[in-house]
Amino acid sequence: MNTDIYYFSGTGNSLFVAKELQSRIPGSNIIPIASLMQKTNFASSADIIGFVFPVHALTIPIVVNKFIQKLNITNGKYVFAVATRAGSVFRGFEKIDQLLKKKKRRLSSHFILEMYHNDSRHGSEYQKYIVPSNADILALEKVVLEQLDLIKDIIITKGISREKDINYTIKTATNPVLGFLVEKIVIFSMKISEYFGGVNYFYYDEKCNSCGICERVCLSGKINIIDKKPVWQKDILCYMCFACLNFCPKAAVQIHDIPGVKSYSKENGRYPHPYATVNDISDQKRMDTLK
Repeated sequence: MNTDIYYFSGTGNSLFVAKELQSRIPGSNIIPIASLMQKTNFASSADIIGFVFPVHALTIPIVVNKFIQKLNITNGKYVFAVATRAGSVFRGFEKIDQLLKKKKRRLSSHFILEMYHNDSRHGSEYQKYIVPSNADILALEKVVLEQLDLIKDIIITKGISREKDINYTIKTATNPVLGFLVEKIVIFSMKISEYFGGVNYFYYDEKCNSCGICERVCLSGKINIIDKKPVWQKDILCYMCFACLNFCPKAAVQIHDIPGVKSYSKENGRYPHPYATVNDISDQKRMDTLK
């Protein structure tokens, strides 16, 4: 039995999960999705296929959506997905099933893991951004590792696990009807954003020291260093991974306010996963890093 685990990770949470799954599942490979996106087509002949990714705007990341559309599954009947999030509602497993249906497949199992989020825009009391302490990270890591032990058993035995998500801690609205409408709007906005190059609300402030790390970790190639400063090219799709924001050593990368959403990135800290390095993130773009 062999297993291909495709992952996408901007801050390191999903990379951590992919590596931990690889260490638990014999004969498994972890493959960075970003490394494949310049190819016109690609295939997996593995017995088991998995996707590991963060929740973006209540659904799957744009790049994961594009990847699954392109992926040719030649063998595996067992497909699983693991989403990492920080308490938000997640409606992406339904989307993956829609994509897999066209390939005569469906998700056999899906799982959600609670981890710390990387979006430092937030400033309201309802969703205030707090950088976790080392003790917070270790406590959450203990829970995640215990969950991965259970997930591993389900995957290896090709068990079925499709539990409905009822354990989210952040509601889109207090009124159920309004919450439903907000969810639809957020997911629709995510869907159409790829036709406008994704988001274009990043910028750098006076703290920028021209180190070039933002360009290195940009998984879509949207950032170019021009005259020693980062430029987010509007004609390149942004994967919205927030790597540029969270790995900037000077916290110089910021987010503009957008209609309806005020940004507090200047006041807030940053969160890259403690075990993820700049090289770990940037290596996702290299084919020779496949394991």
